[in-house]
Amino acid sequence: MALAKFSWTAERPWTAEADRRTRGEGGFSILEVLIATTILTVALSALAQLFVISTRANAGAKTTSYASVLAQQKMEQLRSLMFGFDNLGLPITDFTTNITVASEQVSGGKGLSASPDKSLGRNTDGYCDFIDQFGNSLGGGTTPPAGTVYIRRWSIEPLPTNPNNTLVFQVLVTRYRDRGTADDAVDVKRLPDEARIISVKTRKAA
Repeated sequence: MALAKFSWTAERPWTAEADRRTRGEGGFSILEVLIATTILTVALSALAQLFVISTRANAGAKTTSYASVLAQQKMEQLRSLMFGFDNLGLPITDFTTNITVASEQVSGGKGLSASPDKSLGRNTDGYCDFIDQFGNSLGGGTTPPAGTVYIRRWSIEPLPTNPNNTLVFQVLVTRYRDRGTADDAVDVKRLPDEARIISVKTRKAA
């Protein structure tokens, strides 16, 4: 009768850790989860702040760009008015064109007449117009009508060193809002989301 052969192998002692490894149930402790969650929360908060800052900056840049376009439009309109010499060499200047209305009119306006003091700091009849949200002119005057989003003001000043033949134009486009003390300064201030441009026009032969 053949005898069965037996072999004996010493088994490793059972532990909870060994059992977890065997069943693939390894994980993180509560402390590790809390730390990771805290780090994630801080990171997301920083990203949220950056998103808000970026959104505000983009909105401000858009407003400033739009105001610059409106200012440039008025500057081109001013520069297109007659300021030169006739066939006899006599100076001619447009003093009547009304550029405060949606469609420019050849009479009823100030043309290139020198503006009053501080026309950039207050709504001056003949030297400002009001713009709606779509960039359409709502006309001039001193009181913004309903629908006004932007106020466009301009000044016309003879150059002190050559007052008869050179004019200095300034155009300021602001939001329709309380500008605080920005309008009270001797030199009217431009706020961050506004536009102000300056140009010079010299009398030329017609």
